[in-house]
Amino acid sequence: MQTVETDRIVIVGAGLGALYAALKLAPRPVVMISPETLGEGASSAWAQGGVAAAMDAADSAQSHAADTVKAGDGTVDHGIADLVTQEARAHILDLTELGTPFDRTKDGGYVMSREAAHSFARVVRVKGDQAGAEIMAALIDKVRQTPSIQVLEGTMATELEVTEGRVTGIAVQAADDLRSLPVMLRGAAVLLAGGGSGGLYALTTNPPRIRGQVIGMAARAGAMIADPEFVQFHPTAMDVGEDPAPLATEALRGEGAILINDLGERFMQAVHPDAELAPRDVVARAIFAQSQAGRRPMLDTRDVLGEAIKTQFPSVAEACARNGIDPAVEPIPVAAAAHYHMGGIATDEHGRASLGNLWVCGEASSTGLHGANRLASNGLLEALVFARICAEEIAEVVPEGAAPLINLAFEAGGNPPDPMAVRTLRETMTSHVGVVRDASGLKTALRKIAALEADYGSSMSFLNMTATATLIAAAALTRKESRGAHERSDYPEAFPGDGERSRLTLNDALAIRSQICKETS
Repeated sequence: MQTVETDRIVIVGAGLGALYAALKLAPRPVVMISPETLGEGASSAWAQGGVAAAMDAADSAQSHAADTVKAGDGTVDHGIADLVTQEARAHILDLTELGTPFDRTKDGGYVMSREAAHSFARVVRVKGDQAGAEIMAALIDKVRQTPSIQVLEGTMATELEVTEGRVTGIAVQAADDLRSLPVMLRGAAVLLAGGGSGGLYALTTNPPRIRGQVIGMAARAGAMIADPEFVQFHPTAMDVGEDPAPLATEALRGEGAILINDLGERFMQAVHPDAELAPRDVVARAIFAQSQAGRRPMLDTRDVLGEAIKTQFPSVAEACARNGIDPAVEPIPVAAAAHYHMGGIATDEHGRASLGNLWVCGEASSTGLHGANRLASNGLLEALVFARICAEEIAEVVPEGAAPLINLAFEAGGNPPDPMAVRTLRETMTSHVGVVRDASGLKTALRKIAALEADYGSSMSFLNMTATATLIAAAALTRKESRGAHERSDYPEAFPGDGERSRLTLNDALAIRSQICKETS
């Protein structure tokens, strides 16, 4: 394998965490590994709700932390919740300084939305549902102007090199179809900020490349993984046949939109005292139950917004128009779709993974903030806080200096994932490791994943996907309770008291999978 040595810090990813960390590391030289052109293909750019932060004088970081802990259903790290919520305000002000055009009131304050499980309106937004895209645009503009940052667009990381428990390099390939031979890039430090795993599911709101590859890559290298079974399903993905599914932001329910079925019946009032603003796991299961009962769930914005939805929530309006829906006069069909992975690469409070010289931030990490069920709009906030923490930690071990630009030349000869195998994997995850799970389905999933891996395991990218899928299914099988986003129909109750976080390596998960496969051999 061709090897390239550099003094640059290697950042895998091009979303909010990656961009923010690169800026915070300046003037230390970094290189960003971005499969797409900056601003395209990152989950951050698709985030509609905004960033949760206690900006109102009547609100507090303590209240925000308490809501985070409550939503996380017994598995949130209280210290991390306090850390992240205390820093939230400072990061909103920093993003404002960097040029993010947050919605403002006439007196200059921030316009705040209330989302599910928040006790206060504390979600800072941009142009209604444009927060992710607008924050990303502001950061990309700064990154493009920062000479210490090199962006290798069209490249994708596929494997970590580990020597004596320490990450010493990262293999990258051309991202167009992964038909190139990998190049080993050895830099001063490695920060993984490459997204979650929602695209492992057939019904998802995530960009096409976000299929658990970064988590799987670290797991295959031996990193400890935490809470992989906790996958959050967004209740209101638009059920219009698109892949990925467009998102009908939770802010619509914050404005008063209601959920009805095709008979016009409002069903959330009988499910939870907070009705449409119940925690996401509760709403997702209610919507799934409607679908399973043969009823079509829909989001009704007609009375509360009417024509105003088209100007206040332009992304939603555009997706509706694209699919022949006029939300001012008809409800929007919705379904629960894989949206956010609370689990990921286990990190400490400094963003360090269990492998040396490896830091992680954003959705690929599991910091303990989200617990079993992420509080709405805490995702972008966590990415910001830990991007800064990781940058400061890396800066302590990597001295300032200059580094020449990296020039990569890829040669043909790689093995891309088989499209049919990827489709089968995604269908397996949706069918058997979805909103509601049971032992039989999870065992079926593990056997199918093992078979796919045996037949199509020549692609490193596909092995990263199957590694993450195996971890999710194995941990879900092991957790014999229902907690947060993890619902077991065969174990409907939660264990008494606070829950325990899952921690396992890929070898642990493979041992579980192997045992399941032996049961039917």
